[in-house]
Amino acid sequence: MIFSAGLGTRFKPWTDKHPKALAIVNGKPLLQRNIEYLQQHNIKDVIVNVHHFAEQIEDAIVENDGWGSDLLVSDERDELLDTGGGLLKAEELFNPGEKFITCNVDILTDLDISKLLKFHEQNNALISFAVTDRKTSRNLLFDENNRLCGWRNNSKGEERISIPGKKFIEKAYSCVVVFEYEVFRLMNEAGFSGKFSLIDVYLKLAADHRIMGFDHTGDKLVDVGKPDSVAVAELLFA
Repeated sequence: MIFSAGLGTRFKPWTDKHPKALAIVNGKPLLQRNIEYLQQHNIKDVIVNVHHFAEQIEDAIVENDGWGSDLLVSDERDELLDTGGGLLKAEELFNPGEKFITCNVDILTDLDISKLLKFHEQNNALISFAVTDRKTSRNLLFDENNRLCGWRNNSKGEERISIPGKKFIEKAYSCVVVFEYEVFRLMNEAGFSGKFSLIDVYLKLAADHRIMGFDHTGDKLVDVGKPDSVAVAELLFA
């Protein structure tokens, strides 16, 4: 699933008239780049959620025949649900019992998904996501075995701890995630509904389930969140 529904408020003025998913980097929209990235790892069945200028995304999918992938649309026109709510809304579009991957349309990376999957399986994890050692305003907190223990907002001094510990290793979230299908049952049992973040899911489930961070520091990674980040992305992604 590629999360593509956001308002893109940091990406104005483009997002005054277009969805950020169709912002261009070296001649290709971000959505196309993520679809082709997944194709490199033999992933061609993709769900795309839509809200902001949803019809433009749907039109682009039709006009480009899904850029060679089989795309399903999860419609969030009525309410923008954030990453967690968006995932839960799309539950019926996934194949029951099969693990799956999510990523954000505005993140470009060359992370090797096969290495993330291998890490996930070796750790018998419920959820595994890519992280790097980079400066950020918010960090996920891990123990020495790469298990998620909490979250910290560095600018506000706020912490949410799921597994107490004396010392945590700080990492930055890369937004490429492997889930076991069981996560849907657990989200429903935990009472998640409406609009919520995947970070809330991780922190809620971390104490009782193995939620792991795969460090891919050194790989290319660009958050194309603001217009000036396009130039950075174009230097790294042809």
